[in-house]
Amino acid sequence: MRKPLLATAVAATLVLAGCGSGSSSSGEVRLRMIESLTSPERTKLIKSLIADFEKANPGVTVELISPPLDSADQKITQILQTKKDLDVLEVRDHTAKSFSNNGWLAELPTTDWPGWSDLTELAQKKAVEVGGKPYLIPYGFYQRTLFYRTDFGMAQPPTTWEELYEAGKKMTTGDRYGYSFRGGKGGADYAVMMISAYNGEALNPEKSFFLKDKRTIFSTPEAAQAMDLYVKIFKEASPPDSVSWGYPEMVQGFTSGVTGMLIQDPEVIKTVEDSGVTAWSTAPIPKGPTGYAFQPVGFAGWGATSFTTHPKEAVKLVQFLSEAKQSIAFAKGNSLIPISKQAQSDPQFSQGAWKAYLAAQQDPKQVITIRPVDYPGWSQFGVDSDRDVQALLTGKKTVAEVLKSWDAFWTDQAKKVS
Repeated sequence: MRKPLLATAVAATLVLAGCGSGSSSSGEVRLRMIESLTSPERTKLIKSLIADFEKANPGVTVELISPPLDSADQKITQILQTKKDLDVLEVRDHTAKSFSNNGWLAELPTTDWPGWSDLTELAQKKAVEVGGKPYLIPYGFYQRTLFYRTDFGMAQPPTTWEELYEAGKKMTTGDRYGYSFRGGKGGADYAVMMISAYNGEALNPEKSFFLKDKRTIFSTPEAAQAMDLYVKIFKEASPPDSVSWGYPEMVQGFTSGVTGMLIQDPEVIKTVEDSGVTAWSTAPIPKGPTGYAFQPVGFAGWGATSFTTHPKEAVKLVQFLSEAKQSIAFAKGNSLIPISKQAQSDPQFSQGAWKAYLAAQQDPKQVITIRPVDYPGWSQFGVDSDRDVQALLTGKKTVAEVLKSWDAFWTDQAKKVS
């Protein structure tokens, strides 16, 4: 990890453009902040944290912009292109690189900020993932875990994909099924997760669609084994209509008692709790035959614009939101894996359903990978691979055909960035 820059050096990199519209005639500072993953409850929580910041910093007021979720990232990009009237923004894992490449993000000071040492190792690593520079401070993480219903006769959760398949088959009877399969949008991500696990230690976590010998993960016999099992889990342990299930349907299948197992992010914890289901628990995601599991973690965080007219106050707001008390409150309110080391002693994150996430983080064979988002074909692959999964599940394509296509695609992508 590259050593963070000193606060004094970072402040010099921020573009100052005079008082502008961010200052009133009375000398008060007005900051404009925009969020991306908007929802009514989330916005309400952010506003309460902003109110605490304003109380702790007399003379500073913050205007929060909350665009509709579907168009939020587009709105943020449009504002950034104008290079004015924005101080603090939500930066997502898939927007961080483009925002920084365009020069829109400031490098945040870390060494003179006491809160940096309180961040978990994962939070510090992801803060500097783009170019080794702290362009954002993550506010939490989305990491998948296995949800399972103990009222389906499962005393112990499966630890491997083969065990999940066998357990799922036993659960499948009548109108009950073993597993909430995701065959619709985003379904290919689960296929990749299984293929990664089956490739085991040969996989390169820093370039997660490639092996350490630079071949793609789709080129191996182990990939074919994983995909064969993937299809069997669908055909023998999942509802037939899950061929088109996305996020809402797979979660509903679990909470309604149609399925006994689900693999999803921690935000589902609150959904399950609110559903009234009581006989359930969680475990780390299944591993492959060599004892490894691989998955990326989704994340977003707070950053400051490079063109803010109030760099000191903008950075102060980012740091305030990222400190233990505020970040833990935000993680609780949004069912996120927290960024603060202090959260490990908080009952909400150290007990019950959250224990599986801590167990995964402490297991060296539960490996966090980096998605190959830097490759030019990343977005296209997301569309194509979901379509291929549909064809595979409906018998229109074979495992060999799908893997050959994915291998060719990523072999070509490797040539484009070499």
